[in-house]
Amino acid sequence: MSYGREYEMESYGYDGFAADAVAEERRAFIQRTYAHVFGAILGFVALEALWLQLVKGKEIQLLQMMGGAWIVLMIAYMVVSWLAAKWASSDVSPGMQYAGLGLYVFFESLIFLPLMIFASIKGPNVIPTAGFLTLFIFGGLTAVVMLTKKDFSFLGNFLRLAMIVALGLIIVSLFTPLNLGIWFTVAMIVLMSGYILYDTSNILHHYHTHQHVAAALALFASLATLFWYVLRFVIATAGDD
Repeated sequence: MSYGREYEMESYGYDGFAADAVAEERRAFIQRTYAHVFGAILGFVALEALWLQLVKGKEIQLLQMMGGAWIVLMIAYMVVSWLAAKWASSDVSPGMQYAGLGLYVFFESLIFLPLMIFASIKGPNVIPTAGFLTLFIFGGLTAVVMLTKKDFSFLGNFLRLAMIVALGLIIVSLFTPLNLGIWFTVAMIVLMSGYILYDTSNILHHYHTHQHVAAALALFASLATLFWYVLRFVIATAGDD
């Protein structure tokens, strides 16, 4: 038995699926998972505030520099996402799991920076409004799963297929005059809402009780992507100051 698994068993006392655990163990797993999601959100907000402070007065120059680098950023994002998920799902050591979550939060904050700069230029209320709407949607979807305890894992294949199509459209738009427009943004909000239902139900039904870091990473990733498209929607619909 590996050091990591020994640590988990000693720390939590149960290593089966959360759905099969006794109520106390299941509740503890859910609390650990959402505590880590909350920590990831705080880390993201702190890093984003730091980056925005560091680039203050140089926003336009940075946007111009990054204008042609999106394909590189997308590739880097996919590589980092895969690596972070692999580390966070590791049974080798808890340290590796936290490294995966931390890596993802750090890189996500960098990916968001150009959009956050543009949003701050658009108006002082754009980012808070998007944040509130995102948390409202997230809270409502979480309540649906927690209250009904429904297993939404049947959405998995559809969500993955839809995401592949969406990524394809995004890539095409980088090399052609295709304008995805606000309806694509709305569709992505719906898609990421589906992912939050899927990830939240997986926390209840398909994770082992020692996998709270991996569960938190999956849920945070969907929440961050939802925020990305809600922010784009708010920017698109906000009037000019």
